[in-house]
Amino acid sequence: MGIIEGKRILVTGVITESSIAYHVARLCQEQGATVVLTGYGRLSLVERIAKRLPEQAPVLELDVTDTGHLDSLADRISEHVGGLDGVVHSIGYTPPDALGGNFLNTEWDDVATAMHTSAYSLKSLTTSVLPLMKDGGSVVAMDFDATVAYPVYDWMGVAKASLEATSRYLARYLGEQRVRVNLVSSGPLATMAARSIPGFDNLAARWPERAPLGWDLSDPEPAARGVVALLSDWFPATTGELVHVDGGFHAIGA
Repeated sequence: MGIIEGKRILVTGVITESSIAYHVARLCQEQGATVVLTGYGRLSLVERIAKRLPEQAPVLELDVTDTGHLDSLADRISEHVGGLDGVVHSIGYTPPDALGGNFLNTEWDDVATAMHTSAYSLKSLTTSVLPLMKDGGSVVAMDFDATVAYPVYDWMGVAKASLEATSRYLARYLGEQRVRVNLVSSGPLATMAARSIPGFDNLAARWPERAPLGWDLSDPEPAARGVVALLSDWFPATTGELVHVDGGFHAIGA
């Protein structure tokens, strides 16, 4: 019997098999959950990837900046499952001009896009599906530790800091409904999203040597396991927390 046996989980952010979200969805199914996926833009690609899961999962279109998509999301999920026990937010986007060392020259419109897509969307996604979480549940979002300034990460780092604050406020306001909200801060991984960051290789290069437990940039499974653990009932009194799954890099100085 899996640790999330019988639970119904919404997983966003699956793009390729290298996506953390894909491995979360796979592990959720292996641990007994029913999974619904969302995709944006290239639904045919997400649907093709969904067929590689242990059980093919339905794919719903979702642009988290589109109020029409959000307003209809609960009804569309209800066509596949009767409710939700967990939500995985694995969504982020920053325009190229807001990355790669251009921090001082980035215009507000690009910053606003980064904040809306990468941070505010945690609130809008969660509240859109809240009617399906009548018995409480767990919301887990993917983070990249925003307590320090990284090279080239720029306004995405600021957006992640906002994501962290958003998760704490959601935890505060949703506690009465028995909904837990937590973050998993993964070390860098060679995903499609990471490859879109100029200079990503330089950012990630020293991670394996400085992390006390080491770090494999090609292995999303440790981060995915952290997400699934937080979706389970093994953390019934944990909310507003940031769990580092980064080989211990965050704890080590120069």
